[in-house]
Order: sequence, then structure tokens, then C-alpha cells
Amino acid sequence: MAKKIGQKLIAQNKKAYHDYFMEETFQAGIELVGTEVKSMRLGKCSLKESYIKIENGEAFIYNMHVSPYEQGNIFNKDPLRKRRLLLHKKEINKIFTAITKTGYTVVPLKVYLNNSLVKIDIAIARGKKLYDKRQDIAKKDQRREAEKDFKVRNLTL
Repeated sequence: MAKKIGQKLIAQNKKAYHDYFMEETFQAGIELVGTEVKSMRLGKCSLKESYIKIENGEAFIYNMHVSPYEQGNIFNKDPLRKRRLLLHKKEINKIFTAITKTGYTVVPLKVYLNNSLVKIDIAIARGKKLYDKRQDIAKKDQRREAEKDFKVRNLTL
């Protein structure tokens, strides 16, 4: 079976960019069973409300919803089960030391297929305050207005 080259986005955690400042990102594999991989290839995955914990020197993702595969019947697993993340020991240690600091956490950013392998991007993140969120919203509004003005000027020429 030939491998497909490239990346296909399965799920993205847009709320993470709104709630956190991303300090450092990592790419990790996910330990999955066969029916979960088939379901993910169909794009049936959600990162809402998911989080990452380090336990006994291993990284796990909790509450990542992978919908059951329709043809999987008895082989389907629990959609919200914890799944192990495949990272190097140095990366796990770096993440663990970072989250022991006050105000830092690890958040999942996106799940995608990379050359037929399911990968997840995770980031060490620092929580935003309310005034930081307001500044981001104001910047987006300014950029949107500038694009709108540019579009109107180009149409009248």
C-alpha cells in the first residue's frame, strides 16, 4: 500500500490560541488502535475540553473524543479514553519541568495526518489574562477593518 505524502488536518483547538500564549511546541505521535485510526482518517476527532498530563514519565492526553468507527462494531474502544503520547524522554522532561512552574500548562493544538501517521502538536502555554484577550480582539478588529478598507478602495478604482 502506497503512503500518501503531505499533511491533512483532522482537528484543531482554536480556543487554545485565544486562551493561552504558546511558549514552545512539540510534535508527538498518538498510540491508537486500528478502528481509531480509521475514524481519524475520516476526520472524526475533537480536541475540545482535552488536556495533557505527565504521569510516571509518560505523557497522556485525556478527553480527546474520537468517534467510533461505523464498521468497527466490537473492536471500537471508548471514545474518551486516555491515549499515550509518543515523545522522547528529553521532551517529556522539558515539558514536566515547564509545567511545574506557576501559570504554565500543556495544551493540544492540532491533530493531523503526516505521511499516513497520526500526529498531534502540543505546546507549553501560559494563560492569558482578560486584558490580553481584549488586546487580541482589538488587533483582529483593526486588521479586519484595514482589509475591508483596502478591498473597498480597490473596487472603486
